[in-house]
Amino acid sequence: MPPQIYHLIAFLVAAVVVLWTTPDVRNIGIKSGRVDQPGGRKVHQRPMVRLGGVSIFAGTIISLLIVWWLGGFGILPPEKEWQIWGVTLGGVGFFLIGLADDLLNLSPLTRLVMQVIVAAGAWKAGVSIDFVTIPTVGIVHLEWLSLPITVIWLVGMVNAINWIDGLDGLAAGVSGIAGVVMLVVALFMRQPAAALIAAALAGASLGFLRYNFNPAQIFMGDGGAYFMGFTLASVGVIGLVKIPAFTAVLLPYLILAVPIVDMSAVILVRLRHGKSPFSADKRHLHHRLLQAGLSHRLTVLFIYSLTLWVGSLALAIAGIPSGIAYACATTSLVSLISWRVWKHARQS
Repeated sequence: MPPQIYHLIAFLVAAVVVLWTTPDVRNIGIKSGRVDQPGGRKVHQRPMVRLGGVSIFAGTIISLLIVWWLGGFGILPPEKEWQIWGVTLGGVGFFLIGLADDLLNLSPLTRLVMQVIVAAGAWKAGVSIDFVTIPTVGIVHLEWLSLPITVIWLVGMVNAINWIDGLDGLAAGVSGIAGVVMLVVALFMRQPAAALIAAALAGASLGFLRYNFNPAQIFMGDGGAYFMGFTLASVGVIGLVKIPAFTAVLLPYLILAVPIVDMSAVILVRLRHGKSPFSADKRHLHHRLLQAGLSHRLTVLFIYSLTLWVGSLALAIAGIPSGIAYACATTSLVSLISWRVWKHARQS
């Protein structure tokens, strides 16, 4: 069986599992009263089940297990197969932290400590940033700095995805687009292990949009956001950062630029105003677009277009054939959408 078939199977199985299980998860959430009430900084107007991450997690894990059962891991060298299990176990840990927060409402400090512990475990399992490539200098081995840098990257991306999960379909769509871009880049870079995980996550994320796009029927909750954030960050580590090329090291940061820049900007603003970086407010990009007069759907679609744009730039930088053409096309699309957003905001 051609190796690429396993990636297609991973994508399709994850999507089917999510489409099949999400209605059941929603019904269980309604019957058990596990709903997110409206109010405060929240945008939704009615109680919503926020356990959709269970379906995303199940879809991703089941698809990888089926690929493994079909012999798909046999195409990988032993160290790459171990990295998949390391990412899977780390994903389980972060999903459980998020699910516990959904059910028990953990304190920010408790969440952070648990996230650091699980990220350190993932680093021990091989999900590690061991070196960086600097132009004119070459490869610089991080040695003892590998652990803190890896933990900051993993925990940071987990919270970046969680923080943009403020509108119907936003985090799922951004993660799905980033997952597809990582899948293409990983295949081009001959990183099949990372590509398998990216395919499974992309299928689960895009399948979840069937129930999560505006008007949403269910939210993913912290369980889903934590799991997707960790998985995307891990794919970047095992599939791209470990390649000794400066452009490859930059790719995961570029693909995930939208949530990274959003989180970084919000933290800087909060610190400048003397507030805790973890204090809740309405300073995120999606909040600002809504305040400018954009509709819920237009805001989400605009952020989708930004994610697609930086993804197309990553394709071009990776040297993928037609990547420059894709980048030019998406640049034109983003420019058109930005003009319409600006015009709409002025009229509001």
